[in-house]
Amino acid sequence: MDQSNPTPAVGDHYSSQPIMMTRERMRWYCDALETAASPSGEFIVADPTIHSDDAYAWAQGLSGIIADGMLSTNYISSLLYRHFGLPYLAGGELVTKYIRPVYEDEIVQAHGQVVAVAAGRVELKVWADLPQGQPVTVGTASVPLEGGL
Repeated sequence: MDQSNPTPAVGDHYSSQPIMMTRERMRWYCDALETAASPSGEFIVADPTIHSDDAYAWAQGLSGIIADGMLSTNYISSLLYRHFGLPYLAGGELVTKYIRPVYEDEIVQAHGQVVAVAAGRVELKVWADLPQGQPVTVGTASVPLEGGL
């Protein structure tokens, strides 16, 4: 848990550093998924997707490739880990919903706000948004407190 605030309180707000969604960052994620799908560990070129192929994304009505939604969920998860540490990894819960695509070169920032602290858990509203405040991913999280409450 973040030692600067060992006991979270309702209203506490946490934010990550803003992250630019570069083409390279989006490609790393696609490459990892394609490689992970290979039983032999070899690189596999998957069918075109809206995450990796501009022409395919355009054909689907998008203005270019979009980041996989799991990237913004990963940013939220990293934020929770940075503030709550191992209790989040061992017993935390995170549920997200993707509500807007993230395009190349857009900047994303993860946030969490404590909405309740009870029964040994911290309940949070979580989201990732663009600099103008437009949410791209929203959700909830629950994290056990170290030693209960």
